[in-house]
Amino acid sequence: MDNITKLVDTFKEQGLLLPIWYEDGAIKVLDQIKLPFVEEVYTFTDVRQVADSIRTMVLRGSGAIGCAGAYGMLLAAIQYRGGKQDIFEAAGLLKSTRPTAVNLMKTVDEVVQAVKDAPEDGIADAVELAVCNILSRYLAYEHALGEYGADLIQDGDNILTHCHSGALAGSGYGGRALSVIRKAHEQGKKIHVYSSETRPYLQGARITVYELQKFGIAHTLITDGMSGYLMQLGKIQKAVVGSDRVAANGDLLNKVGTYMHAVAARENGVPFYTATSSHTIDLSLARGLDIEVEYRGEQEVLSIAGHRIAPEGIRALYPLFDVTPCRLISGIITERGIVRAPYTENIKALFSK
Repeated sequence: MDNITKLVDTFKEQGLLLPIWYEDGAIKVLDQIKLPFVEEVYTFTDVRQVADSIRTMVLRGSGAIGCAGAYGMLLAAIQYRGGKQDIFEAAGLLKSTRPTAVNLMKTVDEVVQAVKDAPEDGIADAVELAVCNILSRYLAYEHALGEYGADLIQDGDNILTHCHSGALAGSGYGGRALSVIRKAHEQGKKIHVYSSETRPYLQGARITVYELQKFGIAHTLITDGMSGYLMQLGKIQKAVVGSDRVAANGDLLNKVGTYMHAVAARENGVPFYTATSSHTIDLSLARGLDIEVEYRGEQEVLSIAGHRIAPEGIRALYPLFDVTPCRLISGIITERGIVRAPYTENIKALFSK
C-alpha cells in the first residue's frame, strides 16, 4: 500500500484535519463524539469497525462519510484477500450504515466497479488506485468550491452556519461550508462566524467552533433558535451551510434545523447558500420531500453526553435531516461553480459540462 501511504503523508504535510486515514495496514478514525475535550483515535483492522463508526456517528459529515466508504473498501481489500465476493459483501455493509448518504453510496460503488474490472491477482492494487483517486478528488473539490464560495463573501461579513460542515466532515481542508469560510479568511477578508449549536448532537458547539478556533477565524456560538433575531438586528449578512444531499430540483437535505434558518433568512433578506460537491447532487431524486428521512433513536434527544435532560417516560423524535425548498436557496456552491435558479435546468447544465 505504498501509494496510499504516500498520499496520506502529503495530506499530513499540508496540515489537514483528517477525520479518517490509512496508517500501517490499518484505518485510523478520530472519534468526533468526544470532541472537543478528548481527541481519541481508534485503530481499525476490520471493515465492520469502520461501518460501526459511521452508524454510531463516531465519524460523520457527508464528505467524511464518502471518504470512509473508500477507506472501508480499502480495508476490506486488505482483510479479504481471498476473492471479490467478500469485498462486495463489505460494500453492502458499508452502504447500509447511512442509507441517505449519497456520497457513501457513490464512493463505495466506484470502488466496487474497480474490483469488478480487476483481475483476481490485482484486486488490492485496483482498490488502492480507486481510493487514492477518490481522496485526491475530494480534497480538490474542497479547495475549488471554497474559491467559488469565497467570491460571495464580502469583507466585514457576519456568516451564519449550521451543524458542522468543516474539515472533519470532509477530507481535511474545510469540508463544504467551512471551505468557503476558510478561503475567505485566507484571502484576508475580515469575517465573523455565528455557529448554531445544533441539537441534539451539538456538532456546531463541539466541532465547528473547535475548527474555527484552530483556523484563527473569529466566531460566536449561538443556540439554534437565535438566528432569526440576529438577522432582524442586521447582525448576519450571509448564511452558508453544508449538505447531505441535493435533489435534482435544487431542494436541500441537511441537518435538521436548516429549514428554519432558511425561512428566517428569506424573511430578513439574508442570502442563504449551500456549499456542496457535485458528487452530493442526486439526479435520481426529483425533489427533497421524496426521500425517506432517517430517524435516529429518541435517546439522543432525551440526553446530552449521556446525561438525561427530560423526565422518565417522555417520548422524543429525531429526524436526522430536514428539507429546505430550492426557492429559499440563493445558490448552490460547487467545485464546478455556483448554481442558481432555475435549479432544475441549471443543475442539468452543470452535469453536461
